[in-house]
Amino acid sequence: MTGYRYVGFLTSQTSSDIFFELIGNPPESASFYQFSSVEIKQTAFRIDGVFLPTQGSENPIYFVEVQFQADGEIYSRLIAEICLYLRQNQPSNDWGAVVLYPNRNVDIGNIKHYREFFTSGRVRRIYLDELGEGASLPIGIATAKLVIATDDIAIVQARELIDRTKSEINSLAKQ
Repeated sequence: MTGYRYVGFLTSQTSSDIFFELIGNPPESASFYQFSSVEIKQTAFRIDGVFLPTQGSENPIYFVEVQFQADGEIYSRLIAEICLYLRQNQPSNDWGAVVLYPNRNVDIGNIKHYREFFTSGRVRRIYLDELGEGASLPIGIATAKLVIATDDIAIVQARELIDRTKSEINSLAKQ
């Protein structure tokens, strides 16, 4: 039987009862459902950033989204983008995703359909305002926090970071 025959098989009420029995539910569960075949149209997606491991490396691929505006559909779009990327590219490496937010108030996305990605740690959220005080942070993280500082504070913190960089990092290229 082809896949289409199976789909046709599931459209009758009796066959719908069998489907619910197959998944361990009472056959009567079918009366709460309407079966249909759905066409999904693909839209263009753009991932903010992808960190691809070097050739031959077993390190994971990292997908990065920087989200500074409230977006209730961020997670549905992110997961769709990642799944489409994985389907089209068939990488051998595992993957993870990080969504960077300025603060928790901007994170209004509903994770209901994607909670397993979050509880497993595959998708992580980082809130820049919760990373700690700049002086106690590594230079790179303190620099990243500059994007959420007000202009006056950012100028002062940037000057402090320049001084720290000169005293803590010996390599001119890294400075």
